[in-house]
Amino acid sequence: MSIEAVVWDVDDTLFDYTSADRSGMRAHLAAEGLLGRYGAVEDALGRWREITDRQWARYAAGECDFRQQRCDRVRAFLDAEMDDAAADAWFERYVGHYEAAWELFPDVLPALEALAGTHRHAVLSNSSITVQERKLRVLGLLDRFEAVLCAAELGVSKPRPGAFLAACEALDLAPHEVAYVGDHPEIDGRGAAEAGLLSVWIDRGTVPAGAAGDVVVHRIASLSELPALLRSDTRFGAPSTFG
Repeated sequence: MSIEAVVWDVDDTLFDYTSADRSGMRAHLAAEGLLGRYGAVEDALGRWREITDRQWARYAAGECDFRQQRCDRVRAFLDAEMDDAAADAWFERYVGHYEAAWELFPDVLPALEALAGTHRHAVLSNSSITVQERKLRVLGLLDRFEAVLCAAELGVSKPRPGAFLAACEALDLAPHEVAYVGDHPEIDGRGAAEAGLLSVWIDRGTVPAGAAGDVVVHRIASLSELPALLRSDTRFGAPSTFG
């Protein structure tokens, strides 16, 4: 059976999150007078991302809510005691700098245009609908998607099968009729494949390939490769492209 719909990750798949995060953090640290704490902006970013991963894992495990993990990220990054209101305010100042650097990858609009007449489209993200709908609206993409599903509202996050299956259910399609495109080989690639979707890893160079075992995940270096891949749909019996 052919692929009827494509479900998309957002950050570092459609939207250049890594570049925006770097530019935004540099501007934010300078404005807050914090650049002197770190030898380089990359050191600050490394610490911020490490803390983000740790706090997100707590959220994904149900140990805290979405706002709490965000506030705890700020407290851990600053190594400071502060109430939620102060942490929220610091984070919102960061967001202002971060949003100023928002950009789509150049291969996104051509790929969406190429698939507009042949496939339905939705979003599945490990974030919140408030965050991602605003981002997609600002970037001019929101109207291209039938549904936007996010972990904060679903109560389940990638790579758990339930997240991917919820996206299929929202489209009223079986998993084998849906492709998932994401930038992370484990969270997106393995998760989608194990849930029964056609799994496509867009390798933006932001995460190492890691190990995929015998899970069939198709690797592409540009979204320009996606239409041909969807037409061929070689998942059954095809070797993993992780190699």
